[in-house]
Amino acid sequence: MRPITDTRAGGITIGELSRRTGVNVETIRYYEKVKMLPAPRRTAGGRRIYGPVEMRILAFIRRARELGFTPNDVRALLDLGGPGKASCAEVRTLATRHLMDIRAKIADLRKLERLLAKTVAKCSGRTIPDCPVIDILDARPH
Repeated sequence: MRPITDTRAGGITIGELSRRTGVNVETIRYYEKVKMLPAPRRTAGGRRIYGPVEMRILAFIRRARELGFTPNDVRALLDLGGPGKASCAEVRTLATRHLMDIRAKIADLRKLERLLAKTVAKCSGRTIPDCPVIDILDARPH
C-alpha cells in the first residue's frame, strides 16, 4: 500500500480512500452522515481529505460488517473506543451476543436444509399435478 500523502492537503481524497479500503464512496458518505466515521478535514475548496485515522476506522467498520455485526453493533464498538482503545470486557459481551445470533441462524439453516432435502427426495421429478416442493411452498393450508 502506498503511503498516505497529498502535498496539497496532507491527506487523500474520498475516491482514493474508497479504492484503498474497498468501501464504496457513497457508503463512506453514509458512514459520515450517521456519525460512524468522523467528519473529515476539508480543503479550502471543500473537498474531503482523509488520513490514517479515518482509514483505520473505515477498515474496522468494513471488517465488522463482513463479520455480520449490525450497524448498531458497529456503532457500539466504535463508541467503546474503536480499534486499539475499546474495553475488551465490553467488546466480549457484544461479540458473545453476536456469536449466539450466528449460532441460532446456523441452527435454523440446518433445519431448513433437512426439510428441503426431505422434500426434494420425495419429488419424483415427473410431470404430475402433485409436487412435494410446490406443496411446501404453497401458502394455502392443506
